[in-house]
Amino acid sequence: MAIKKYKPTTNGRRGMSTLTNSEITTSTPEKSLLVSKSKTGGRNNQGRMTVRHIGGGAKQKYRIIDFKRNKLGVPGRVATIEYDPNRNANIALINYRDGEKRYIIAPKDLTVGTFIESGTEADIKVGNALPLANIPVGTTIHCIELQPGAGAAMCRAAGSSAQILGREDKYVLIRLQSGETRKVLGTCMATIGAVGNEDYELVNWGKAGRTRHLGIRPTNRGSVMNPNDHPHGGGEGRSPVGRKAPMTPWGKKAMGVKTRSSKKKSNKLIVSRKKK
Repeated sequence: MAIKKYKPTTNGRRGMSTLTNSEITTSTPEKSLLVSKSKTGGRNNQGRMTVRHIGGGAKQKYRIIDFKRNKLGVPGRVATIEYDPNRNANIALINYRDGEKRYIIAPKDLTVGTFIESGTEADIKVGNALPLANIPVGTTIHCIELQPGAGAAMCRAAGSSAQILGREDKYVLIRLQSGETRKVLGTCMATIGAVGNEDYELVNWGKAGRTRHLGIRPTNRGSVMNPNDHPHGGGEGRSPVGRKAPMTPWGKKAMGVKTRSSKKKSNKLIVSRKKK
């Protein structure tokens, strides 16, 4: 999918770019797989704001995605490749032989009319889902489960993928794009190929209005606030942070602090950390 650049006819158009959406085959989603989606505005069930900079945005319907790929042994045909407003990857509508329809994350090079399948006997081809223990070493995969039957948790974003490095007892060694190497149970499911729409990261939004359509509200710098609103605030003119390290509005370090719990059970499954 290519990037379309606009001529600078207005200030908003200057530098703006979009995806050509050449892979998308229809703009009409499958109604049976749509559910309504409400906006939170960053507020919890008590009405208190727990996440800042969220609000507004275009109305969306949620597409029910089959992350578990548990329709084993039943072949399905790719009917359409569609846009999903809830994620940066495209989705594919699968018509299974028994009449059921499901959405999956669309891998790169998956085309309409292709037949895909899930299960231990499935071929090693793009779009097929197999247990990790049945996938050859060196294969590129995405939509990887961390717990058997729980559904895909890793490598779901546009352009993301992982590679199988080897096997160790009941575990399979996987290298992620971040450089991290970790073990995953061989009974967990994964899909062959890489997630499509990899050019998404090259899009230049061009103007503030396009991010407002995504539901992202403006962000204020702490350095332009008053000292009672932010640790970076105050001072005459353009002042530095005034602290040893950048801080959050609540006075905690904002950069370089590890947030992963040292007591997390899955720590022992991480062979090597991601590259710095």
